[in-house]
Amino acid sequence: MGTLLFILGIILFILLIVVHELGHAIAAKRNGVVVEEFGIGFPPRAWAKKLKNGVLFTLNWLPLGGFVSLKGESDDSKVKGGYGQAPLWAKVKILLAGVVMNWLTAIAIFMGLALTGMPQILANQFTVQGDTRIVSQKAVVAQVSDDSPAAAAGLQQGDIIKQLADRQIAGGEDLVGATTANAGEEVRIVYERAGEQREANVTLREAGTEGGVLGVAPGEQTLRASTWSAPIVAVGVTAQFTWETLKGLGAALGNLFAGIAQSINVFSEDSRKAGGEALTAAGASVAGPVGIVGFLMQTAENAGLAGVLFIIAILSLTLALMNALPIPALDGGRLFVMLLFRAMKKPLKSETEQKIHATGFLVLISLIIVITFVDVGRLGG
Repeated sequence: MGTLLFILGIILFILLIVVHELGHAIAAKRNGVVVEEFGIGFPPRAWAKKLKNGVLFTLNWLPLGGFVSLKGESDDSKVKGGYGQAPLWAKVKILLAGVVMNWLTAIAIFMGLALTGMPQILANQFTVQGDTRIVSQKAVVAQVSDDSPAAAAGLQQGDIIKQLADRQIAGGEDLVGATTANAGEEVRIVYERAGEQREANVTLREAGTEGGVLGVAPGEQTLRASTWSAPIVAVGVTAQFTWETLKGLGAALGNLFAGIAQSINVFSEDSRKAGGEALTAAGASVAGPVGIVGFLMQTAENAGLAGVLFIIAILSLTLALMNALPIPALDGGRLFVMLLFRAMKKPLKSETEQKIHATGFLVLISLIIVITFVDVGRLGG
């Protein structure tokens, strides 16, 4: 089951990119701009087919994103039916259409989860109290202490505790109550890992022992459902996690740039050390393609379909926010550069535009490569 959910997660992640690029293509078509190519991944090209509407659809070998190639794509292009000839407002809509599509996708996924059962990730996660019910609550092992009864029994982070002694466990409080009531005794634990039910016998420590009688930090997997308020909950959760994701991206980028700036200061050992710490913090808070795959695999094993869909919705929000940032080569960067040159009342020549965004693209690819090495090390560890 976990493998199927993992495959589903990968397919949905690829579809997020397709949806994003489809937004650009639809906006371009509606504003009279010719779409020449719709690509998934980056070249070199692996496969191509000319569609009936004249668009060349391609699959490419580097699975790091996707793109839409428009006719006359430079801002100063004079080609008829090209992007360069479109009015300013049309260009704004084309550039931001992918961002809007990813936000709408997140709202749609959250609404489906609100109707069937949405994971509660934040303590203050948005909901409409009068139309919310708990449909599932499970006790999850959040952490296992070294040299503890739990470690001796083979329990791992992410395991779901279903029974301890003769007591059914339905949440974190149940687990704490059951371990306290059986302190110092040998008990049978029934737990679930990756959809497989297991059991083990363990001798609990005496009450008052540092680290707890079992030696785990209990957590909960809670699913909450709504009915008539599902659309409201979807919009509210999208807004809430947009803000949380924006704060996370801000912290990661801040650590990254601070680390780079301090690390290259060869005159100060303290600066280099601080820079290394900042880069480590940035690496811990971001993930590249390998990290995303690893996280989806772990989520598929431990959190089920609802967890995978929730992560896909968060990834959709992240794609929207990343592309909205004024970073060259991204949608927000293209919009920022275009508006900047208009504000300066200078023409944005094709050569200048290409140099700016090509430099931004190389920086982004370099960061992805660095983050991928971090991800591989993190997964290996």
